[in-house]
Amino acid sequence: MAERERRMTRPYGGVFVPRSRVMDGDDIHRALRRMAHEVIERNHGLDDLVIVGLQTGGVQLAHALAAALEEIEGLEDTDESVSVGMLDVALYRDDIGIRPVLPEEVTEIPVDLDGRTVVLVDDVLFTGRTIRAALDALVDFGRPRAVQLAVMVDRGHRELPIRPDYVGKNLPTRRDELVDVTMSGVELGELQKS
Repeated sequence: MAERERRMTRPYGGVFVPRSRVMDGDDIHRALRRMAHEVIERNHGLDDLVIVGLQTGGVQLAHALAAALEEIEGLEDTDESVSVGMLDVALYRDDIGIRPVLPEEVTEIPVDLDGRTVVLVDDVLFTGRTIRAALDALVDFGRPRAVQLAVMVDRGHRELPIRPDYVGKNLPTRRDELVDVTMSGVELGELQKS
């Protein structure tokens, strides 16, 4: 769970208390490498591909996925690279007024999205509402040919008909549990009032 989400989750703050570790850093890197192979296979290479990480949890994963793509395709020693952007969807959410919304992170899309394939990257897919907001936000930057979704953890409990194209781990959870994803691992736990 992204730090901003932790601060804003009802009861408007709290401390994440991990209960169990479900993936370690090596698992994260293996999952990213597998997902990178799947992206290359599905898109027949990296032409016109843009990776966009959702603030805050998806940005570091987006950069790691781009690095894996470049390594697999042998681009790390060339002038070519995979375009990586970041997107804050706070003002596109459908729960403005229900919970505090603070657009405090950078949105940076490095290229025009017209005619490109965008791979949205996020840490955890839960209800699908953040992804819906991201789809709305993307149209402000052009009309992509296709949008694909990569998430490290799909925890279920969807409220919208959204499904990821690339998944690091399917992790069934209770609605009251939280999932914390970092490059060093994935932990399952609860939010305790601070």
